[in-house]
Amino acid sequence: MRRPSPPGRNSAAGGRAPRPRDAQPEQLGFEGMPERLFVCTPSKLGAFEDCPRRYRYAYVDRPAPPKGPPWAHNSLGASVHTALKNWYALPVDRRRPEVLPTLLKGTWVREGYRDDEQERAAYRRALGWLEAYVDGLDPADEPVGVERVVAVKTGVLAFNGRTDRIDSRPGEQGSELVIVDYKTGRTGLDADDARGSQALALYAYAAERVFRRPCRRVELHHLPTGTVAGHDHTTDSLARHLSRAEGAARDIMAAEREVADGADPDAAFPTAPGPRCGWCDYRRACPAGAQAPGKEPWAAVERLAEPAAGEG
Repeated sequence: MRRPSPPGRNSAAGGRAPRPRDAQPEQLGFEGMPERLFVCTPSKLGAFEDCPRRYRYAYVDRPAPPKGPPWAHNSLGASVHTALKNWYALPVDRRRPEVLPTLLKGTWVREGYRDDEQERAAYRRALGWLEAYVDGLDPADEPVGVERVVAVKTGVLAFNGRTDRIDSRPGEQGSELVIVDYKTGRTGLDADDARGSQALALYAYAAERVFRRPCRRVELHHLPTGTVAGHDHTTDSLARHLSRAEGAARDIMAAEREVADGADPDAAFPTAPGPRCGWCDYRRACPAGAQAPGKEPWAAVERLAEPAAGEG
């Protein structure tokens, strides 16, 4: 014979009585969930700090406003950077000055120059920089990284950036990393430029965590003058740069939320008029920038050919 169901059981279902609806487990909400990280590079952060409107044009507006013509100084800098990258990619026995003309020709970017004559002069000048710079390098030295991407996450940022070079040098407590950044602009650089560079500080912070080795030294190698501007960071100074970057990221995300909620994009991303307006890719799209005199695409390269103050 079938045993009768115990009290409280549903004999038809053969199991427990249905649980009252108000006893069902509640679905967890989003309160207390971590906010999304702000994905960024040094150039992305720098665009906002230079001018929020330029940041908006480059990273928020879709479609983005059309850019102006390419800049010759960017072409020159890219050519020199890639030639140095390819020099380090050669076997040690081929890292000789005589290979530089071939390397530079193979990486040469032609955009932005006024004419063939200016372009040829820029090529000769760049080759001279490279020859002088390579003459001071030990071909047998192998950097830890060349054009190496380093990345790190904090409570606010998901940062990544590509360093020109990461060296390994003896330090007080063993081998330490050094961030090297090549510069090809006309203006000379000093230790204050290296100390104040947020990009270099973030590279150092990220490299230390990627390679698990101390990285506090940052250097700007100015090829036109053959000078090196360096700075030795501390834990506190790197923390200050990181805090500043996180503050900028919070400001950017707040402005983006305002626009998403219907705020005026011009108010959320105001302009910061100044000398940079003449060099801005989006000058023609910006009402404030359009009032500034525009620079010719080759203007910075033309200035490179002029004697610096105190010369000549």
